Amino acid sequence: MAEIHIDIGSETDIAALFGAFDSNVKLLEKLLNIQISNRDNILKLMGEQDDVEKARAVINVLIQVLEKGDAIDDQKIIYAITMVQEQGGFDIKMLGDDCIAVNTRGNPIKTKTLGQKKYVDAITNNTIVFGIGPAGTGKTYLAVAKAVTALRNKEVNRIILTRPAVEAGEKLGFLPGDLQNKVDPYLRPLYDGMYEMLGGEGFARYQEKGMIEVAPLAYMRGRTLDNAFIILDEAQNTTPEQMKMFLTRIGFGSRAVVTGDITQVDLPDGKKSGLKEAQRVLGGIDDISFCILTEKDVVRHPLVQKIITAYDKYDKEKEKRKGRSGGNRDRK
Repeated sequence: MAEIHIDIGSETDIAALFGAFDSNVKLLEKLLNIQISNRDNILKLMGEQDDVEKARAVINVLIQVLEKGDAIDDQKIIYAITMVQEQGGFDIKMLGDDCIAVNTRGNPIKTKTLGQKKYVDAITNNTIVFGIGPAGTGKTYLAVAKAVTALRNKEVNRIILTRPAVEAGEKLGFLPGDLQNKVDPYLRPLYDGMYEMLGGEGFARYQEKGMIEVAPLAYMRGRTLDNAFIILDEAQNTTPEQMKMFLTRIGFGSRAVVTGDITQVDLPDGKKSGLKEAQRVLGGIDDISFCILTEKDVVRHPLVQKIITAYDKYDKEKEKRKGRSGGNRDRK
């Protein structure tokens, strides 16, 4: 059993560090298998040597969070632990202090992980950005935030939000209402992000003025999109032909963000994903950036990260079994 003492000084808000009802401490103790106590702003960490050393590094990161003026929550604790375990440490200043946008509640929207920071920087510095990663990494949300900021700053004249309607045809036709009613269920995640940034009334006002357009991908064909911020969501469900069609719509003064999760392709069997093909075809072209987000960048409930990791492990094992069975057939 090892014991480490950390003098956090009088400048650190011990209540903010510990959390309401010591919730932050309890989470650290659970995840790192240690015990934490405090006396006169000197923390005592008890546990196995490796665990208390990790805890010390994590607590140093959390103190940096407080010094930046941010609150500590479960996501920040889990991310700090992940970075310490993988890299031995993490300088919170690497995330920067940039506010991407402000939501309807007046809260600033900032990046929460290094992967998100690289993604947002890529959007700022490139014409076309591919954001590829699992659910909960903020791919669409951050793209929408950047789009709204660009529109407010008059960097673009309009925002265009699109995604493929994978079930276009019979199922779409049987939905009640006009065209907008039929495609709304497919575009709902994009609406949610816009409502968060602009509010329902603000979003409707921009739509009436033609400054925000939400449409299925099929309606992009034949158009040239100038001075626009274009977001293609769920791009893993595009075909190669649809992806090429979309990317060649981009006109002067426009930017495009393409988001998707290549592990969740819903196309019929035998259909290739346009997003996967784009990775192979467009890599290395100037002004096009591919940003790969991972389970470390998940900012939803902590269980989401565990679920993603478990499925990744399962898929890799399945591929190995498939490869072995193929090898056996070849030998026969």
